[in-house]
Amino acid sequence: MSGRDPLARRAVRVSLLALALFALALPGGCAPQLSAPPPEPGMYRDLAEAGVEVDASAAAAMLSGYRANNGLGAVVIDPDLMRLASAQAIAMADKDMLDHNVIRAFGDRLKAAGYNAAAAAENIGAGYRTLAEAFSGWRDSPPHRQNMLLPPATRIGIAAAYAPKSRYRVYWALILAAPADGRG
Repeated sequence: MSGRDPLARRAVRVSLLALALFALALPGGCAPQLSAPPPEPGMYRDLAEAGVEVDASAAAAMLSGYRANNGLGAVVIDPDLMRLASAQAIAMADKDMLDHNVIRAFGDRLKAAGYNAAAAAENIGAGYRTLAEAFSGWRDSPPHRQNMLLPPATRIGIAAAYAPKSRYRVYWALILAAPADGRG
């Protein structure tokens, strides 16, 4: 192209401008997108810090899927069991003690809360930093696995409590139940 041909220079400029406009019109453009990364799934959220709570919906979904894979029905979150699980996890964290009876026996706690269960079981744990870790630990332990696969269970409550001075850092409580009053 000759430096003296204004028509050729103009055609090149128009072509470059058209190419730039085309690139901007592409989905997402050619520039990198500046958006926040997607939130971390609840099952992988690190609970070893103050104020972080277990994702109960993720827990119910994970446990329901596991139960379905084993021919059992789904579970839903029960507010009463959530309160009972929270009290247990907090009590264990406060006393830095992994113990079903840290408050009182499981059956006595249900009765004191007025929870009438046809069947109920409790898993506790410590040291698991995420829901995925707690679930895997319980799944790999025969008695805890049996509790998660309690056939009549339809309701759950789950909680984790942070204990910064404990070697465990996080205490867990999972309660599964079949209400005797027919709540499902």
